[in-house]
Amino acid sequence: MSRHHVVVGAGPVGRHVAAHLADRGEEVVVVTRSGRATGLPGVRHEALDASDARALTRVTEGAAALYNCANPGDYTQWERVWPPLADALLTTAERTGAVYGITGNLYPYGPVDGPMREDLPDAATDHKGVLRARMWADARAAHEAGRLRAVEVRGSDYVGPGIGQNGHVTRVLPAALQGKAVTVIGRTDRPHTYTDVQDVARTLVAAVGDPSSHGRTWNVPSNPPRTQEQALTDVLHAAGRPPVRVRGLPMGLVRAIGLVTPLMRELAQLGYQWTAPYVLDDRQARAHFGIEPTPWDEVCRRTLSGLVTA
Repeated sequence: MSRHHVVVGAGPVGRHVAAHLADRGEEVVVVTRSGRATGLPGVRHEALDASDARALTRVTEGAAALYNCANPGDYTQWERVWPPLADALLTTAERTGAVYGITGNLYPYGPVDGPMREDLPDAATDHKGVLRARMWADARAAHEAGRLRAVEVRGSDYVGPGIGQNGHVTRVLPAALQGKAVTVIGRTDRPHTYTDVQDVARTLVAAVGDPSSHGRTWNVPSNPPRTQEQALTDVLHAAGRPPVRVRGLPMGLVRAIGLVTPLMRELAQLGYQWTAPYVLDDRQARAHFGIEPTPWDEVCRRTLSGLVTA
């Protein structure tokens, strides 16, 4: 079997996937527009536009797997950026025979009553969730038609190193470390699952390498839910810092700000995640892959170290 693997994207998940594979002695290529080095030993870097199926196919030819770890950061650009990128990734996987591993998220489930399980329908109510659900539906249809092999793993809000402004905990962490009160979106007292990016990478690599797991989604093993206030307080404790006041920004105000701020408008559409329990059921993935989440205390320390080095 080929030891060549192609990772599209060099964000926190992409870097962890590449590092995990390189540690196993695999030949890893990380694809980004800039081709900027990740600093990971033994990893090669390619500068190309991954929405160019011809260029991506050239790099992926002969690869065992193609990992979609891309994460366009600007929600307002998703409708423009994702469709051509998703199409190119599917085309490349079909042309090359590489297993297609997708880093998904929980948006496709939409608002739910109770924990999110893999057997729930994708019933998103906002355009971002609908888009991500369609991406997986297209990949699954191609898999079921025998045109390629695909699998998707879904994690909740990320914690761990390198998340920065894209994480709800890490976004407010710098101010909290200075002892300042912080404001988070929605309620501060609702249980919410957080997923370490390291565990996303471990689960994605395991799923890609296990033919019996293909053709479906898997929820990434994650620690028991914390409220937003608890999660931030735990990370502060790991830094030896006292708790700070955590205020919640009401969704009505988020929507009002969204009238003039596009990003807040996009976040308002996801407000259900922060006004009710948002809990991941990961039992199937734990049982199938034998993966347990990184211990929460370690996650908190990793989140701090990432803040320093990001």
